[in-house]
Amino acid sequence: MLDFLAVTWDVNPVLLKLGPLTLRYYSILFVSGFPLGYWLFYKFYKREGVNVNLLEPLLYVLLIATVVGARLGHCFFYQPDYYLTSEHWLEIFQPWKGGLASHGGAIALVLAIWWYAWKYGRKNGFDMMWVLDRLAIAVCFAGCLIRLGNLMNSEIYGNPTDLPWGFIFVQRGEVVPKHPTQLYEALSYLILGFALLGVYKYKLKKIYKGWIFGVFLIFLFGMRFLIEYVKEPQVAFEENMSLDMGQWLSIPFIIAGVIILVFSYVKKKPAFASLPESKKNYCPPRKQSNLEKR
Repeated sequence: MLDFLAVTWDVNPVLLKLGPLTLRYYSILFVSGFPLGYWLFYKFYKREGVNVNLLEPLLYVLLIATVVGARLGHCFFYQPDYYLTSEHWLEIFQPWKGGLASHGGAIALVLAIWWYAWKYGRKNGFDMMWVLDRLAIAVCFAGCLIRLGNLMNSEIYGNPTDLPWGFIFVQRGEVVPKHPTQLYEALSYLILGFALLGVYKYKLKKIYKGWIFGVFLIFLFGMRFLIEYVKEPQVAFEENMSLDMGQWLSIPFIIAGVIILVFSYVKKKPAFASLPESKKNYCPPRKQSNLEKR
């Protein structure tokens, strides 16, 4: 291997430590996804005339669902033999000790959006799929930030490689270059996010409801499935599996994406919010300049 071409990655995952308080890069990047998502949804709601006051409950719902779902996903999918014991079950409620799974977070987000749409959507002209189409865009960028956080933690990396962009993760005691699968995923999520955002901005009136979410599921989890081939096993039981847990969990999401995409073309429902005039945001008239008044 041409180790001299590799990137020596020796970043301390802790940004700041003040007594018992420890601030990690991962925490900052993970949390940063929420204000970014809030800003995107504000733009979506304003553009389509949806009441922006509904953003606050949406933020709380997404925050709780992401953390709880990702934590439960890790505990139940990857280490049930550890957490589902009388000795360690209390650690399920301690996410700061590490262990979050994106598949669990995805399931929880879908359930949370179902409740949010049931609670607020019927009176404001949107449904669950309308929210999921827009959430897909925000999740791409948030997922990119989370994977960059994994990079700062020197975790979830790949198998040995002799490619010039291999990373030697010194913090983990590695001495040979490994695939930086965190960057592979982060880049794929970022590209998908900008592509879907472009579709939303320029083609929203030409696509059908569910199209964005269907494409999101197919491509995001499709990339996740492929990248898993060069990723090291996260837990011991994956070592003898033909497909690892991440791949098995990705397959249902890919199938769901195909089904949603087919239904999108069959139903042909407009992707744009359809609100009655009384529900649209009030926009004050633009003030005239002194030149216009003359």
